[in-house]
Amino acid sequence: MDTIIPGSKPRRRFPSKSALILGLLLGVALVGLIAVIVAQNHATRKNNKYGIVLDAGSSHTSMYVYQWPAEKANDTGIVKQVEVCEVKGPGISSYAHDAEKAGMSLKQCMDRAKAVVPAGKSQETPVYLGATAGMRLLRMQNKDAAEKVLSEVEAALRLYPFSFQGARILSGGEEGAYGWITVNYLLGNFKESILPRLLPHIFSSRGTTGALDLGGASTQITFVPDQEKIESQGDIVNFYLYGKNYTVYTHSFLCYGKDQALRLKLVKDIQGKLSERYPDPCFHPGYKRTVKVSDLLTNPCTAGTFPSPSFLNIEVEGTGNYENCQGSIQRIFNLTHCPYSKCSFNGIFLPPVQGEFAAFSAFYYVMDFLNVTTAPMDEAVQKIKAFCSKPWDEVKAEFPGVKEKYLSEYCFAGVYIMLLLGKSYHFTEENWSYIHFLGKIGNSDAGWTLGYMLNLTNMIPAEKPYTLPLSHITYISLLVICSLMVAALLLLGFLFFHQPKCMRKAII
Repeated sequence: MDTIIPGSKPRRRFPSKSALILGLLLGVALVGLIAVIVAQNHATRKNNKYGIVLDAGSSHTSMYVYQWPAEKANDTGIVKQVEVCEVKGPGISSYAHDAEKAGMSLKQCMDRAKAVVPAGKSQETPVYLGATAGMRLLRMQNKDAAEKVLSEVEAALRLYPFSFQGARILSGGEEGAYGWITVNYLLGNFKESILPRLLPHIFSSRGTTGALDLGGASTQITFVPDQEKIESQGDIVNFYLYGKNYTVYTHSFLCYGKDQALRLKLVKDIQGKLSERYPDPCFHPGYKRTVKVSDLLTNPCTAGTFPSPSFLNIEVEGTGNYENCQGSIQRIFNLTHCPYSKCSFNGIFLPPVQGEFAAFSAFYYVMDFLNVTTAPMDEAVQKIKAFCSKPWDEVKAEFPGVKEKYLSEYCFAGVYIMLLLGKSYHFTEENWSYIHFLGKIGNSDAGWTLGYMLNLTNMIPAEKPYTLPLSHITYISLLVICSLMVAALLLLGFLFFHQPKCMRKAII
């Protein structure tokens, strides 16, 4: 019999059998809870699919890795971008005279893709390479060189353990259409029930969103007109997506990307000039650049458009004047000839712009640098005007980390974008706010690559539908039951080890 010392607290007894049973039950409940979570989530991760798309643009190449669950969710998987890699060096079209380097240039990014995609998924992961306007121009200039570049790129991509699906040159219409698919897929405009709108506070329209794409060598406009008859049959693309038909207007303007447009402007400026020195209002005061005449004479966008001058180089000297720059650029657009009821420029049919638009690629990068992505039209003009008038030395000092080539051309690019969207596409102060300049939608880059893969993989079907170990209801029910058991057992343990006063009499 235990002796109780006066003034001391009674020693608590804890029944050993009860403790053992309680511990076992708690362990079983915890193991069950963990097992349910791990089994369900592991099964989901195990059945992920991957796809790789390389965007071989005129100035550079980008690689994107996409991931989606193999099982269908209302006839499609929800795709997310898990990796992006910028290939070092210029676009593959720049390797026309050294084609082997085009394939070699992709190595760093493809090695990165190999590290991202699980080894067990490599053989079933498709790889696509789509070349855009830079290669379209090379094919116009030298078809054999273009085919050689593609052949070397294909040989390099076949060295990797993926399912190579081909390297090809996209048409301008395809580039525009796939960009439109990407934008509307990511915004959830095709199937709201499974793809919630990612930017509800920016995009308010319940219909589809137009796509505005600007590259180095071409630019595209794509949208669904509002009950408008498309007078130019070559600009129609029909899609059947998620049970609905879409008649889409799309047009690609080759040679009107920002890099080639600058060359077009320069050719217009020097025609009839006797001096090799040219004051250019689209560059900052104090800026100087030397341009080889031979580059203009051999470029597919400018070759044959002007007689060869007597000088070999053009010495460009910036003057930084917005109005004069605008007048200089305007000459590359023919806004007078229109064989249709309405046109954009150069006699190309354009229905009235309708609804909201996502403007990406160079549209976004230029306007973001100029800090006018959300500015009203008038305010954007004033900001670009002020930027263009800054002396070159001040601009370099303000942006020391930006490459000189890009930094020097932001003035031209800003004026060009305002003219292209305003005068050519007929956006006004009233509907300017319907243009949303963006680089990403959610976590995915805006561009044609995702739409291209979605189209070629038949909107991500589940080749082998995979059934999860537990249905959603069963999974949630087991989680609740195991959690309640753990909580109840922990409470019992607490009461046994820390007994309140009302229970102490039982053990004295």
